[in-house]
This record gives sequence, structure tokens and C-alpha cells, in this order.
Amino acid sequence: MKRLLVANAKGGSGKTTLATNLAGLLAARGVRTVLADLDRQRSSVRWLERRPAGFPRIAGWTPEDPADVLKSFNPQWAIYDSPAGLRGDKLEAAVKRVDLVVVPIVPSVFDMDATVDFLEMLAEQKTVRKGESAIVLVANRVDARTLAAQELESFLAAWDLPVIAHLHAAQIYVHCAASGSSLSDLPRSRAEPEIDRFEPIRHWLSRHV
Repeated sequence: MKRLLVANAKGGSGKTTLATNLAGLLAARGVRTVLADLDRQRSSVRWLERRPAGFPRIAGWTPEDPADVLKSFNPQWAIYDSPAGLRGDKLEAAVKRVDLVVVPIVPSVFDMDATVDFLEMLAEQKTVRKGESAIVLVANRVDARTLAAQELESFLAAWDLPVIAHLHAAQIYVHCAASGSSLSDLPRSRAEPEIDRFEPIRHWLSRHV
């Protein structure tokens, strides 16, 4: 089973939105997917509870569930939605169990400052140093017309890490969160601009599926 962690110690970076849409993307491709919610707020769990029965199935898991609860589902991928403030032993434990780490970053000087510390902590993890856990970045809630977006581009360029997508602060994500859906569940005509922006993530994932 492949494991992917969506993480940033800074709250409000869009971790749950990205995690649910990654899970929806995999499930839409017929990949048996589990969405593991490590955040005590359980936003991903609630999203799954709202998910329509006719949509591609995504299994849910939390740390309170037995470790073998998903055995019968036999997942091919696990997407881990992590809490804000992830650091120390909890960060080490989370990174140790995954193959890929996706770090969403929004165009805010406060977020970029906090992400510097987080990326430095990630770089210190043993599995990252040994090349067993790869790190990629996603620019999130970007408006290319703003100075903040330009500052984010400069920030991203300073790191020797792949930037796999630039996503916008689109209202379609609000709809998806409220309805238990993902971009991959919607008609293209309804979410076309953001589906196109999500396409590089699909290509990136396809190399690992």
C-alpha cells in the first residue's frame, strides 16, 4: 500500500481540502483508497459522512480505530490528513509511515515563515534524509494577480523541491467540502478551471499509482 501525508504545521493551509480531493481523485480512478484522519477536529471524517452513496467509495480511518479495521477493504492507497502543529515525535511518527509528503502553502508571509520551520523539520527526518519519503509542494489559494502570489513564487523557488500544482481559492472547493464530493466527482463543465489546475497533481500521482 502506498501512503501519502498532507502536512503543514501552519493551520489554514488547506490540508483537508487537498487530502479529500486527492482521495477523491484516486477513488475515481478505481484505486481502493482510505482517507486517514489524524486531526482531532475530524474534518475528513465528517466529509466522508456527507459523501453520497453512489460516489466511488473511500474508506475512513482514525487513530482510534483498530489497526486491522481496513483489512477487508485491502486499500491500495492511504491519504493521511494531518493536524496543524504537527511536529516533534508526532511528525516523526507520521513521516515514518508514508512514502510521500505533500505540503500545501498559501501566499501569506506568516504562512511562508511558518513553512520554513516545517520544511526544515521535515528535512531532518530520517526517512527523508534516506530518500524513503519524498516531499513535494502545492501552492494553494493563489491569485496570480496579487503581490502575495509573486512573493510565494520567490519563496518556492528558494527550495529545491518540486512544486506540483498551483491551486486557486475557488468556491467549488467550498461546495465539495459541504457535499462530500471532490473535483473528480463533478461534471467537468461545473469545475473546469480548477480541474485543469489539479491536472498536474493527477499526472504526478499517476507516476506512483
